[in-house]
Amino acid sequence: MSWIDQRPDEATDDASASATTVDVKTFRDAMSRSGAAVHIITTSGVAGKTGFTATAVTSVSDQPATLLVCLNRRSQITPVLKQNGVLCVNTLGANEEAIADVFAGRTGIFMDERFTHGTWTTLKTGAPVLASAVVVFDCRIFEVKEIASHNIFFAGVEAVKLGAHGPALVYHERSYKHV
Repeated sequence: MSWIDQRPDEATDDASASATTVDVKTFRDAMSRSGAAVHIITTSGVAGKTGFTATAVTSVSDQPATLLVCLNRRSQITPVLKQNGVLCVNTLGANEEAIADVFAGRTGIFMDERFTHGTWTTLKTGAPVLASAVVVFDCRIFEVKEIASHNIFFAGVEAVKLGAHGPALVYHERSYKHV
């Protein structure tokens, strides 16, 4: 087991706990220079319907098709995702900064009103699918791993929807950019 598996949430602000790491500001500044695709992660089920904007998404394997999504354990969305057991990764096109801000909570729009923005459908799992997304990965969560302050949701891809070709939205140096 690594040191990061043993650190409780409250210890993540203390760089001297268990191991020496770079300070939070340095790490965040460094990560801001690593551009990442912008996604809206959605879920729907017995615990309700919710969504959030994320860049901490990546592929794990193509056999079987598996993605991971990271979310702070303190987020109000964490228990909803766990109970629903499904998620959808909606990768945003370059012209979708406004909806990214809505689901990031930057606009003051409450959770129950967020899905009034954009056109939504579903695929196999019932998680909301953004019709205008560049690509959609409809997934079933099969494992959740607690690492430091975050949960890593490992999810098997059950359906894919390819959107129109075109530039994607990326978050780089703390602002949106088009690729």
